[in-house]
Amino acid sequence: MISASKKIISNQSGIHENLESVVKKHLESEFRKPVADHTKRAFDAVCRRLDDAPKRPLILDACCGVGDSSRTIAEQHEDHWVIGIDKSESRIMRERPTLFRDNLVLMRADLNDFYRLAVAAGWRLARHYVLYPNPYPKSVHLKRRWHASPVFPHMVKLGGVFEMRSNWKLYLDEFAAALDVVGHKADVAEFEAADPLTAFERKYRDSGQPLYRLTADLG
Repeated sequence: MISASKKIISNQSGIHENLESVVKKHLESEFRKPVADHTKRAFDAVCRRLDDAPKRPLILDACCGVGDSSRTIAEQHEDHWVIGIDKSESRIMRERPTLFRDNLVLMRADLNDFYRLAVAAGWRLARHYVLYPNPYPKSVHLKRRWHASPVFPHMVKLGGVFEMRSNWKLYLDEFAAALDVVGHKADVAEFEAADPLTAFERKYRDSGQPLYRLTADLG
């Protein structure tokens, strides 16, 4: 059982002053980190599964945890493939046998590597979800946030309708600002989670915290 949540506390009151320069640096640089063997094997396994099945549009559920959000998304989009990726083997392997779906693939992988492999393989997404990413609220940890990481340009290159949710609006405002640097517009708005997609979303809602959603069409 997940305990009641605390509000995010940060020493940042607005968008980080270095965000734009960090994003531009990553756009102009090549991400040279070697791809981990386990992620290469995982990506190849996902590709084999897709190759052996009827062609369907792709939906990526990044940082999917135990995969509950992926299962719900797969139920909502039966004519799509839903790929749920999480870095934790203990989370991704947690059994939900009664909730298995034939249009769903759950896999343990490092997303910093998986994104790059997907771009190199020519993937184009129909939809892309990043639900409640670790906020890293201290300003000194800016580069740990997705929009200020070296892999951000690869996330954008996958295209599709992008959706990110958070209980910290500043994270989404920063992501929107980073998208603006690369020429994409995003909408950020508060929303009501009538049917929470994740356990964290339910916890935040039940704790009375406002929830926010970013959406952007990345083409």
